[in-house]
Amino acid sequence: MTDNWENEIAGLLTELAAVQGDLLKLLTEKRQTLASGNHDALLATAGREQTLVERLNACHQRRQQLLERAAAQGLPSDSVRSLSMQLDDESKERVHASIEEAAERGTFLQQQCLTNWVLVQRSLLHLSQMIGIIATGGRPMPTYGNGSDCAVSGALVDRAA
Repeated sequence: MTDNWENEIAGLLTELAAVQGDLLKLLTEKRQTLASGNHDALLATAGREQTLVERLNACHQRRQQLLERAAAQGLPSDSVRSLSMQLDDESKERVHASIEEAAERGTFLQQQCLTNWVLVQRSLLHLSQMIGIIATGGRPMPTYGNGSDCAVSGALVDRAA
């Protein structure tokens, strides 16, 4: 029975490691694409992202099924880590090493996602500022004034320009 649980947990962790590796590659490519401003290449990543989402969902479903079967047999079922505690010592060591690696990769992937998010936010801020500069002709409207309209406007909004 221990060998069966070890094999199933190891299989799940192996698939998770493969998905995490592919996701890390995609996030790295996406960050480089964002930094270079290559919008066509960025659009091309959408299909790959969807495939990775499906693979991650499959891992999640596989994990849920594993834990449900463990619960049905009266084994710990709150996490794969607690289930693996029921293995013999040698199997437990092997599985725990894989669990720790998966957890570390998960943390690293979260950091990479955050890095990409920050890059996108900074890009949006930059674009917003550029649109503001174009719309006002590079001259900001006074915050406080005497109520008169500013005589200068941007080329995009001023027909006379």
